[in-house]
Amino acid sequence: MKSKRSSDFTLGIEEEFQMVERETGQLSSRIHDILPKAAPLLGEQHVKAEVQQSTVELVSDVMPNVAAARRQMGELRARLAQVLADEGLALISAGTHPYALWHEQKTTENERYADLEEEFQDVSRSILVYGLHIHVGIENPELAIAVMNQVRSWLPHLLALSTNSPLWEGRLTGLKSYRSVVWQRIFRSGIPEIFPSRHDFEQYIERLIQAGHIDDGRRVWWDIRPHATYPTLEFRICDMPATLDDTIALAALCQALVAKLSWLHHHHLTMHVLPRYFIEEHKWYASRYGLDARVFDFIQGRHLTMRESINELLDLVDDVLDDLGCRREILYLRTLLSSPSGTGADRQISLYRQTGNLDAVTNYLVQQTMRGINPPVVAPVTSPLPVLLSTPPPALPAEPVSALPPVDY
Repeated sequence: MKSKRSSDFTLGIEEEFQMVERETGQLSSRIHDILPKAAPLLGEQHVKAEVQQSTVELVSDVMPNVAAARRQMGELRARLAQVLADEGLALISAGTHPYALWHEQKTTENERYADLEEEFQDVSRSILVYGLHIHVGIENPELAIAVMNQVRSWLPHLLALSTNSPLWEGRLTGLKSYRSVVWQRIFRSGIPEIFPSRHDFEQYIERLIQAGHIDDGRRVWWDIRPHATYPTLEFRICDMPATLDDTIALAALCQALVAKLSWLHHHHLTMHVLPRYFIEEHKWYASRYGLDARVFDFIQGRHLTMRESINELLDLVDDVLDDLGCRREILYLRTLLSSPSGTGADRQISLYRQTGNLDAVTNYLVQQTMRGINPPVVAPVTSPLPVLLSTPPPALPAEPVSALPPVDY
């Protein structure tokens, strides 16, 4: 299926990592020490500070496909991890830290972050969470709004696939994505309303600017949004997932969704657009139960498991996968749906219930963060896991090396 060049649906990825002390697993507020060492090695445009000093963000270039995304994000993660290892630190990829306390964290010295703290006070200070943001290129502004209206229906599915934040302040919360609940405290977050046109969206932003409530569209933090600067749709719903394979597979699904809905649009076809309140129902169950959630098909009146609903989503995008070069990643997601190990949240819960040990979970997260990174960072986890998970996470399906040609950045 081809309606546009597959290269039109470019990818950008932003990953928010936790920085922890290698020996203790505790969050480390050392971003001001790390950035001067990491920027020359990774490029200043690729490594950023975030609100808390214990967070470091990796930012990709504009990438043509998931093969390029895998190479660049793997290389950036390996280089950053080595910089941290030299400082006695490690990276964790998860939506929350297992036991850190938000009120013990330091805010990064930055005028914009100071403004946010002044406006939101403890709401801003308590947002000790970590997300994955995926940009998919879409040049036509009107089409971007039409696609956003439709793709909102599957935001809970993306959340369910990425769930990786079951622990908060040393407790099992009972949720698979506690991050999504914490982030909901921020004003102008969550599922966006339906916008009839690009003009309506721009009028909304302009009126807020006129009111003095925001200075630009970056202060609208919906789970999906047209980016204020770049010609992209930015997916913001996901927890930071457990592994690089998870990240790339989620990026592939976002790209495939935008490509499929764009193809339908160009052929004067469209998917049903659900009202926000129905999508919020599914989002809650995704954050609570992850892949074990049940959903309701509000169009056809059917009850489905989340796994069944995601499989139908993967069927929907199947005919654009070869054009995009991401069939391998979507097969990985199908394997994840059938794997008894579940998502990162399920694996954290399983390990904590086996051990009762938060340090074991933290060590496991450090290991999973570097899973599949080549070359691996040499510094090992200081204390081995006392109990291994009975079922490992799924492996990426094998693919010939020739299928992954070099890409110039």
